[in-house]
Amino acid sequence: MGRGDLTNAEWARLKPHLPSTGQRGGRWTSHRKVINGILFRQRTGIPWRDLPTRFGSWKTVYERHRRWSADGTWDRILRAVQADADAEGRIDWSMVSVDSTSCRAHQHAAGARRKGTPRSEKRTTPRQHRPDEGLGRSRGGLTCKIHLAGEGGRRPLALLITPGQWGDAPQLVPVLERIRVARPGGGHPRTRPDHLAGDKAYSSRRNRRYLRRRHIKHTIPEPRNQRVNRQRRGSKGGRPAGFDKTLYKRRNEVERTINRLKSSRAVATRYDKRAYVFHGTVTLAAIRLWLRD
Repeated sequence: MGRGDLTNAEWARLKPHLPSTGQRGGRWTSHRKVINGILFRQRTGIPWRDLPTRFGSWKTVYERHRRWSADGTWDRILRAVQADADAEGRIDWSMVSVDSTSCRAHQHAAGARRKGTPRSEKRTTPRQHRPDEGLGRSRGGLTCKIHLAGEGGRRPLALLITPGQWGDAPQLVPVLERIRVARPGGGHPRTRPDHLAGDKAYSSRRNRRYLRRRHIKHTIPEPRNQRVNRQRRGSKGGRPAGFDKTLYKRRNEVERTINRLKSSRAVATRYDKRAYVFHGTVTLAAIRLWLRD
């Protein structure tokens, strides 16, 4: 077992949720070796062609990662390991925080084909496909942004990839709608945390109405301009938003979650041309956090 490979404990948690092996043509053989190769590239950020030979053919490793990113296999595995953690009581639902982080896109992440080739047109649309490929242009160049909701144990519950110039407030609802943790006894999955925390960027009437409608208690500071505008309108401006300084201190948990995700070089810097492949890369980094004790 090499540095950064799956440990025996991590493999025991991951193996039951992988696609079955031994299919026609031996398509899904050697899951552990291939996944270790994907993790090696994710941790180091090297080009796929430069993978060490101990992981087998680089083409096999890349194609499996691309296929599982396109058909949603990584997303299903993430939900499965989250359900296992919830059954063991390892999810801290008392405080879920939302935040975003910008990732600089490498020059190799640009230049994806806008028109599909005859071969690609025969395939189904990938699960996390985006026409804009999740790339935005700013003064610093091409960037993308990862929006996520993290639980108290510093692990992601849901994530979303957008271009780098997109704001945080409009993505609060889409991120929370992606939280779906299956219950061990069956029934509807859990989608609602006990409390939600976010910074000033998430303060908006739309977000607060959404949280009240779903009966989610929240701690989001009100920016000064919104506070002044509300006071100027008098009674029509509504009541001031509640804010608990003690609970707000726990918002650092999601920032520490982001730091753990971006310890992978292929997450901190985007090298993938396609948005759905980069989404799979970030999802795999999140799965690795859930597999650890």
